[in-house]
Parts: sequence; structure tokens; C-alpha cells
Amino acid sequence: MIDRRTLLLGTGAAFTVAAHAGSITPAGAEAGAKLTDDGLHYEPWFQETFLDLKDDAAEARAQGKSLVLFFEQRGCPYCGEMHKANLSKPEIADYIKQNFYALQINLYGSRKVKDFDGQELEERKLAERWRVNFTPSLVFLPTDPAVYANKSGGDVELWRLMGYWKPFHFLGTFVYVHSGGYSTEPNFQQWLSEYREKLRAEGKDVSLW
Repeated sequence: MIDRRTLLLGTGAAFTVAAHAGSITPAGAEAGAKLTDDGLHYEPWFQETFLDLKDDAAEARAQGKSLVLFFEQRGCPYCGEMHKANLSKPEIADYIKQNFYALQINLYGSRKVKDFDGQELEERKLAERWRVNFTPSLVFLPTDPAVYANKSGGDVELWRLMGYWKPFHFLGTFVYVHSGGYSTEPNFQQWLSEYREKLRAEGKDVSLW
């Protein structure tokens, strides 16, 4: 797990647009932005639940979907860019809606969340427990109770996306998880390269940036 996080930190830095910060729209400034009472950007297909992760995983499993938690915070420009540039694209939003059970967590929020091991704590404490330090961070979790039983989600996560990634890499992450690519190729960059060539061989246009 540590190796994956180290890899993610490196790849996340590669795809984050920090070098072009001037091109990022300030959070909430884009037209039509939907914000929660906490000031977080929000998608209508985010699930509203009691945040009992075992129950959420069971529901995702029953629907044949994967489970993902979006960690965001108020005033986060890269969260805003993720919603504006990525989640606004029908091909991305539709893929996530069809294949993922998505929850949103406020990095500094106070709502109660029950972890897989039964421990109940506030959103911000869950983030600390799972060592989520960046926003946006997307944590992909198992839905098989044999995997997460009596364990914290941070110890059994399948994959983690940290920071803002451009649309192709962002969508690729969801395909990577839902297809089980992480279990056969732990090197995401290698998997993504092969996935890109597969799409091109099928005659599909691939725009990396």
C-alpha cells in the first residue's frame, strides 16, 4: 500500500496543473457551479447516505458497482477544476455513474462516518486516520466484506488518486479500478500506456491534455 501511495504521489504531481495555476478558475467562480452548504462543489449523482461504509459497500456491491470517496474542501481550486473540466464531461460522468457508488467527504467536515471496522468518527478525523492530506483525493475501496472485515478503509483501499489529473488520466483511473487493472498491473503509468494504445488501435481519438 505504501508503494502505491508513493507511486500515486509521483504520478499525481505529474498530472497536477500546479505549473499552470493561472489557468485554474477560482473555486465557485465557474458558471453554474453547484455548492453544498459547506462550500463544496457537488454532483447530483453523489450518494446521500448515513455514511456507514459497510452499508455503502454492500449497496455498491448489490448494484454491481465499485465504491469511491471524493475528499474535497471549501475553496479548493483543483476541486473546482475537477468538477468543471472533468466531471462536466458526459463520457466521464456517465462512466462513473454507471460503475461507481460515489460519496463525498469534507476534509474538514464534522459529519459522522462509520469506518469498516465499526469506529465512528467525524469526516476530518477519518481523513486523518486514512492519511488523506490533499484535495481532491479519491479513495477507491473494496466492496467484498471478506476484504474489509474489521479493518479500516485506509488499510484496504484499492487505489488513491491525489490532486488534479487531466480528463484522460482521470477517467483512466476509474477504468483502472473498475476493470480490476490494479490487480494485474500495479504500475498505473504502464497500464495507462497500454490502455491508450488499445484505444488508438480501436480507432479512438486519445487526447492526453
